[in-house]
Amino acid sequence: MIRPRLLLLPLAGLVALAAAAPAAAGPPTDQLKGAIERVLSTIENPALKGEGKVMDRRREVRKIANDIFDFGEISRRSLARHWQGLSDRDREEFIVLFGDLLERSYVSRIEQYGGEKIQYAAEKVEGDLAVVSSRIIAKGGTEVPVDYRMLRRGDRWLVYDVSIEGVSLVANYRTQFNKIIQTSSYKDLVKKMKAKQDEAVFEDESQKRARTRTQ
Repeated sequence: MIRPRLLLLPLAGLVALAAAAPAAAGPPTDQLKGAIERVLSTIENPALKGEGKVMDRRREVRKIANDIFDFGEISRRSLARHWQGLSDRDREEFIVLFGDLLERSYVSRIEQYGGEKIQYAAEKVEGDLAVVSSRIIAKGGTEVPVDYRMLRRGDRWLVYDVSIEGVSLVANYRTQFNKIIQTSSYKDLVKKMKAKQDEAVFEDESQKRARTRTQ
């Protein structure tokens, strides 16, 4: 139902932020880079390496993800007009479900980090909004333009959308969500998202039991 393909490549790029110095760093880039350096430190921590530490490692990375992404804003923009008709309780539930989906995609991709590099083209700030433009450089030399759209919350800058080659993560999910709601219902969308969450939890529990048997 929900294919976070667009999420995977930009998050590989996010990891690479720590490996490249921006030409003109400002608060948005600096804060993003600092968070990603924490991610790299976590996945490279000897105490968190190995199959037996998968759950601990993912838990730590997810904590950092909460410092990078504004899941509430991503949720609001992804549901678009459907957001307005939801109660506060429904909104909170959706944010949790969608945030969990994005975090799991983020963590799984981080663990596949292969040393990609990144170069910055520009950082543009207008009031409480910013765009950090970059290019991911794969090992084969292929360049992929990636833009990180951020907003300021107090003294923090948080990502609310990522665009790869001009294709928006939020727009991609908005299309998928709208199709499901239009052809079925919002309740069906939530049901599908919960099913995805249950599948992930079952997988985590299975891995946990497998590790226990081998100890």
